[in-house]
Amino acid sequence: MNKVVKDPAQALDGIQDGMTLMVGGFGLCGIPENSIAQLVKMGVKNLTCISNNAGVDDFGLGLLLQGKQVKKMISSYVGENDEFERQMLSGELEVDLIPQGSLAERCRAGGAGIPAFFTPAGYGTEVAEGKEVRIFNGKPHILESALTADFAIVKAWKGDTEGNLIAAHLPRRKIRKTHRTTHRSSKKLTYGTR
Repeated sequence: MNKVVKDPAQALDGIQDGMTLMVGGFGLCGIPENSIAQLVKMGVKNLTCISNNAGVDDFGLGLLLQGKQVKKMISSYVGENDEFERQMLSGELEVDLIPQGSLAERCRAGGAGIPAFFTPAGYGTEVAEGKEVRIFNGKPHILESALTADFAIVKAWKGDTEGNLIAAHLPRRKIRKTHRTTHRSSKKLTYGTR
């Protein structure tokens, strides 16, 4: 089965209002900007986006925020996005801020079929409010649930007909590779663009 598609429009066909998307990238590096531009054109709304951050006002996920296409953002960093801040403070946008390592592990766990795990990250902060706490090796840990998505969208240097994607050789490649790998493994369908 050939999994190569001709363009972002064909690849993202099937994304509908209300879906959950994992969007790759680290800061503004390695983000799937062509796919994000296509999502803006498609006009899909009420998306839940799981990503390291929300881009900036005029680039990355910031473009979806400008069009009020995102109802919930799950990320580890707010960044320098004024529109994100405005929507969050006004209550227009639901936001779940998660420690970065916990975000990556929650995505990875979802892809591995692990429903939840315990971590010390976030204990004693707002992150832990309402979550189960257990003591392991004398340290408190909070229960975090796995994250999954309907689609994962990543930026890749190239792909093959079987759907395998290769990330470009960029600085901090290991960090970016971690986010791409966790996103690819925790969804129903992944699309990679250049």
